[in-house]
Amino acid sequence: MIEAGHAIQKAVDCISVDDYCKSRLIRSSVEREFTIIGEALSQLSRRDLDLFIQIDQAPQIISFRNKLTHDYVAINDQLVWGVIQGSLPALLAQCTQLLIELNGA
Repeated sequence: MIEAGHAIQKAVDCISVDDYCKSRLIRSSVEREFTIIGEALSQLSRRDLDLFIQIDQAPQIISFRNKLTHDYVAINDQLVWGVIQGSLPALLAQCTQLLIELNGA
């Protein structure tokens, strides 16, 4: 999840929301990485529920993944951009902290 999140950040580094909306290649890349994050959380929910519930908004992230995967015709690029800017940094920070705690335990 952390690797996919960093890939998203790298893909949109130094571009505007307009650039994002105009680039099918970047949008596809970002959507694929979000799909990976959502699938990883879905797998985690089945394998380690205690860890899963420690990740804020994990069910919403899985729902976002499902929308990207199954309702791709209706994807709102502005919404995806908002998730990148507003939610992704916190998710990465939280996952990084959980990983540190797990490795230290």
